[in-house]
Amino acid sequence: MAVDTAERTVQRGLALHYEHHPPPRQPDFVDFHISISTPSVLRRWVRPQVVFAVDGHRPFHPLPRPQAYAQFEWGLNWCVSVYMHRFLLIHSAILEKGGSLILLPGSPGSGKSTLCAAMAARGWRLFSDEIAIIDPATLETFPMPRPINLKNASIDVIRRFSPEMQFGEVVRDTNKGTVAHVTPPLESVLRQHETATPSWIIFPKYRAGSETLIDELSPAQGLLDLAGNAFNYHIHGIYGFECLKRLADKVTFAKLQYSDLDDVIQRIEDQVLESA
Repeated sequence: MAVDTAERTVQRGLALHYEHHPPPRQPDFVDFHISISTPSVLRRWVRPQVVFAVDGHRPFHPLPRPQAYAQFEWGLNWCVSVYMHRFLLIHSAILEKGGSLILLPGSPGSGKSTLCAAMAARGWRLFSDEIAIIDPATLETFPMPRPINLKNASIDVIRRFSPEMQFGEVVRDTNKGTVAHVTPPLESVLRQHETATPSWIIFPKYRAGSETLIDELSPAQGLLDLAGNAFNYHIHGIYGFECLKRLADKVTFAKLQYSDLDDVIQRIEDQVLESA
């Protein structure tokens, strides 16, 4: 990835969140050439905006300048989901500990990213809070330890849960509400070339005041729920379905309801790590 921008918020965000990311192994080749710039001279001064472009293409409408760094992260997610079709891509948080890799697929509001940030703070290796990148032939999952995107109440929840985590600037009034990004753990970045294969797929749901409930699902039900979170298995056709089926045969599926982060992490570790 190459980024061209004069926007100070983007520069600060990159310096904060990507400080420990190593340079590309092939510096003369990058997957995406990204720019964040103002759409016109007038917009530099009157209700300033920024626009995201990849390889000269502008896939989104301009956003207010304070949202520049958030737009960069959202745009990079879009690049991965639209251009990396040699992989199977699943909308999911992914974390690893003790050789056990778990996927946490979930729709917005499910508590996926909140749980992901909390688990990363408790020593789980962060692969991604957003996209599982899976080799269809081997089911190897590739780490992409980028900043965790938290929204609204989750920001203060994680600040209280793990005060040592490093937060970027809080941006309000986006189309996702209030957002902030959390720097990925150093160990996750240093181990970003270590792949793993999934052993559990858990569908989380935050419910205020709920006790922690983990109920295993049948492979058939798990496969249906997983397909609903897959960005591109339909593009792979029958091969994509066969890949999901092989994944479903390999993993344990479960649905999760939680409200207390300490309790749910302990329960996950008891159930997932002890079964490894």
